Amino acid sequence: MKKWSVAIASLMMLALPLTACSDNNAGGTNAENSGNDGKKEQVTLKFMGWEVSPLETQSVKQGLEQFMKENPNIKVEYTTIPGGTQYVAKMQAMVLGDEAPDVFFLQSDYYRDFVKRNSLLDITDYVTTEGVSEDLIDSAVQLSTVDNKYYGIESCIVAPVLYYNKDIFDKAGVAYPPSDPSKAWTWDEFVKTAKKLTIKNGDKVEQYGVYGMETYYNLIAEIMSNGGNWFTSDLKASAANTQEVKEVLQAVSDLRKKEGVSPEGKLLTNSGMSAAQMLQTGKVAMLVDGSWALQELSQMKFKVGVGVLPKFDEAVTHGQAHMHVASANTQHPEEAWKLIKYLSSEDYQLQNVKAGLWLPNHKSLYTEQGIQKWLTEGVHPDGFKEMIPYFTSSKPYPYALLSSQKIQEDTTAELDKFFLSDQSIDQTVQNIESVVNKSLARQ
Repeated sequence: MKKWSVAIASLMMLALPLTACSDNNAGGTNAENSGNDGKKEQVTLKFMGWEVSPLETQSVKQGLEQFMKENPNIKVEYTTIPGGTQYVAKMQAMVLGDEAPDVFFLQSDYYRDFVKRNSLLDITDYVTTEGVSEDLIDSAVQLSTVDNKYYGIESCIVAPVLYYNKDIFDKAGVAYPPSDPSKAWTWDEFVKTAKKLTIKNGDKVEQYGVYGMETYYNLIAEIMSNGGNWFTSDLKASAANTQEVKEVLQAVSDLRKKEGVSPEGKLLTNSGMSAAQMLQTGKVAMLVDGSWALQELSQMKFKVGVGVLPKFDEAVTHGQAHMHVASANTQHPEEAWKLIKYLSSEDYQLQNVKAGLWLPNHKSLYTEQGIQKWLTEGVHPDGFKEMIPYFTSSKPYPYALLSSQKIQEDTTAELDKFFLSDQSIDQTVQNIESVVNKSLARQ
């Protein structure tokens, strides 16, 4: 606890406006003992998430309305704050101040850190007794458990995929990227296609073949495809300084620095466009991004397609998503569990899956009958059904299995020196190996 106090003491002031959201002096309740009328005690749960997508926030609120209808004695007050590191910093500050909400969103790569600090409610007995985990796919179980205990449940799965603008492919007479993982492009086939779709006017590139591979989140999937990972299988040491990792890093770097088929990230900043808008307007022909981007892309009024990532050795993606967790200090553990259980239910998950924001993490939703419940014309492009084995066999996102966020920050800093500057590949993997091993030794 002292380490957190030193690290984020300056963030406590940021959290002050939020403390009113969780009055733990009364357990966050509006308690009205019903006496002899047989009614349950009225409870108010404070629930907090992030504001990243207005569409996601709207769906959360719709789900909560249904939950409160089904549980009339529970009122849920939902508050959003900005996502990313700002969200985590404020949540850490609220935990330190004993002002954490009863239930909240938590990024998967911070989950084990919060568990290690005893900040989350152990819900293992609830999960086991009610059989909630029996319908979860393997990666969801692995990411939700710490030493065989549950302190939260993964909300869904999301995974890196390959989006493309169909009109650009049609105009160039180029075949679409495969949706079937057994037919995934090899890396060489992918590069050749990106070259065909890169259009130059003199020295100026008017259309790039692909964007998004240099993002570490997407990069990890390609490293896995080549039989590598950032960490050893026991998560006790770095595995970055290996031939498998170096091959992928060099190949991705060559897309921009050698082949000229991928833009620098600053192109997006200078253009004032998001990556999705660049795909829509034809600035890029293909985009590597998370599966969550389908919700936005499907509403952008152009012919968007989605396929599996190119492969080195095997067609692989990784899966993870934010967790729904309860504060260890909640005064209403049973009600908090009911809310987490509802947020993990098929009914709640379906609204976001049908919209293209999420992918299911329920086995039952990947049966033939289950797929029919969510596969949506106008949202999920042709061939999307072929990608289902890709998602159900997704490997756990490695950062979500660690309890040190500093590892991710240090790795990203070294990758930036390689991709955006002139640091050599050997120096890069050596530096990653060094900083990662130091952080792992302190866990």
